[in-house]
Amino acid sequence: MKLKVVLICLLTIGFLSSCNSKKKVVQSKHKIHPTEKKVVIKDEKSEPAEKVIEPKQSIATSTIEYINTYKDEAMKEMREFKIPASIKLAQGIIESSSGNSDLTKRSNNHFGIKCHKGWEGDHTLHDDDEKGECFRVYKDPLKSYRDHSLFLTTRSRYANLFTLKDGDYVGWAQGLSEAGYATDRRYPAKLIGLIEKYDLHKYDAEVLGIPFKKVENMSVAQHIVVKGDTLYNISKRYGLTVEELKKINALFSNEISIGQELNITK
Repeated sequence: MKLKVVLICLLTIGFLSSCNSKKKVVQSKHKIHPTEKKVVIKDEKSEPAEKVIEPKQSIATSTIEYINTYKDEAMKEMREFKIPASIKLAQGIIESSSGNSDLTKRSNNHFGIKCHKGWEGDHTLHDDDEKGECFRVYKDPLKSYRDHSLFLTTRSRYANLFTLKDGDYVGWAQGLSEAGYATDRRYPAKLIGLIEKYDLHKYDAEVLGIPFKKVENMSVAQHIVVKGDTLYNISKRYGLTVEELKKINALFSNEISIGQELNITK
């Protein structure tokens, strides 16, 4: 009997010792040494595969600021491509609303150039003559200035413009309209009006190395009547109606004579 009691006690002590040792082992699994540092592994898959580059924007707050920002680039392009700096600046002012149009803000497109066949760059859709038309997008405004030069010099319909006398902004304004650059029939008058209002032709004179002659009546440009001219073809050339041309010049009939000077802007 005594032997039985002893065996039971020994078994009980052995069982309790075994449980205690297991408990210590379990606890040790969760114990973190004070000097141990937790290492966080960054998941590379969460990083974007490609960085998206937003186009640079240059938003002029006024026409004068626009001119001051881009006059040097316009003169640079004139030296290389013979396009009057005055014409380039005036077109930029009109087509981009001095850099503030919605299209220009989104695309850096300062000359309203549409995609056309062969364009492989970025593009955006914009409502113009038709809804959702394709327009070119540039990463930098200066790329728009260069593309405008390339656009004019590589299309045959603008070829006659490069036969004009250097700095002939009136001829360029008329020629751009005749070649279909813009659908606005007042486009030539608008270009000429801006050039003479802001003296943009002084940049042409600087490039050509000639004295600048300020137009005294800045709101008026003139056409000298030559053989074959009629009020109809003159008005069409400058984006006017016959009645508008007659009203500007206080004419009461359709008769004009060779050498007569006609105002073509108000």
